Amino acid sequence: MATRERLWSRNFILASLSYFLVACSFSLLVPTIPIFLQEELHVETTRIGVVLSSYVFALLLVRPFSGYMVDRWPRKPMLLLSTLMFVLAFTGYYFAFTVVFFIALRFVHGLFWGLATVSANTVAIDVIPSARRTEGIGYFGVNMNVAMALAPYIGVKIYHGRGFPALVTAALAMGVLSIAAAAMIRLPKRPLVVARGPVSLDRFILVKALPILFNQLFLAFGWGTLVAFSVLYAMKLGISNPGVFFLYLAGGIVLSRVVSGKLVDRGWLHAVMAVSMVAIALGFAGFALLHGLVPFLLSSLLIGLGYGSLFPALQSIYVDMAPAAQRGTANSTYLTGFDLGISIGMLAGAWLVEQVDFANMFLFTGMLALLALGIYWAVSRRVYEKHKLV
Repeated sequence: MATRERLWSRNFILASLSYFLVACSFSLLVPTIPIFLQEELHVETTRIGVVLSSYVFALLLVRPFSGYMVDRWPRKPMLLLSTLMFVLAFTGYYFAFTVVFFIALRFVHGLFWGLATVSANTVAIDVIPSARRTEGIGYFGVNMNVAMALAPYIGVKIYHGRGFPALVTAALAMGVLSIAAAAMIRLPKRPLVVARGPVSLDRFILVKALPILFNQLFLAFGWGTLVAFSVLYAMKLGISNPGVFFLYLAGGIVLSRVVSGKLVDRGWLHAVMAVSMVAIALGFAGFALLHGLVPFLLSSLLIGLGYGSLFPALQSIYVDMAPAAQRGTANSTYLTGFDLGISIGMLAGAWLVEQVDFANMFLFTGMLALLALGIYWAVSRRVYEKHKLV
């Protein structure tokens, strides 16, 4: 019996630690920015979603170019440079006293966040054994998911206890530690890729995966509504500690990674994708139809299980359809699908809440997940089987 290739190498551990720390630095400010906008800058609640989406629009602009840059130039220097610029951008929050400045700062921060996350994901895939790719991607992605659960909870505590400047300082410190961990990663030198011939769209986005990206929008829509409105919805339901939502969401994501990645690597990709979409739909339906603390937390857990299985499986689909020289492009295309879907979810979700209410907005989100399942089975599954390289 052949020995399985080692997943938890020194490089993979360092890449995971760096990603976790930079994700924490970013996520510390996620729940507190709406509070800061409302309490300090007196932004109306209905306009907060528009302000928050400025960084998402920056991501949409930079993702395709970041994939090209990561594929063309050495990946470790790109990771260090992009993370350094992302961390330095935090200093701007010390001077964010107007809405216009805040929107501009979030836009700049989004540009460097887009490049940093594409670089980090591509470096991680380079150090993951190909036979354990989905399992490795799953474990690597947990770093972001756990950070998105723990850091917001800690961020709210720091904000209320020490104020916004102290929160920014904490984010800066975590960012510096992330750079230190990334600096110790050892990657083999890659030759510079010399671009030949006319510039084509395929250098910036994985064109053959566009049907899958379209399918992905219906699922990323739900993540956008969660980020923007889950805490407000919990407060409306009378839940005293809305931050507990993130803990249960992360719990579901972590639990899903125990088995989902291994199942995909063993050939159960389409089954994992289908089950994850059903779980997401049921979780959002529970959000909408069942009220109270216990149903709210169980729905959060179920949504976490669904998205936790979906993320690594979907990323593997993109990576499996791209040659090694286009891994950055594959990752940027995958992340672009989520960025676009999340921004649509934030903006359309705000409109739906105004037109109907939170419950019906989440019910609509669950219906989109079922629609995504139909599109996946009829179209995306066949596209993947036609173009996969492994």
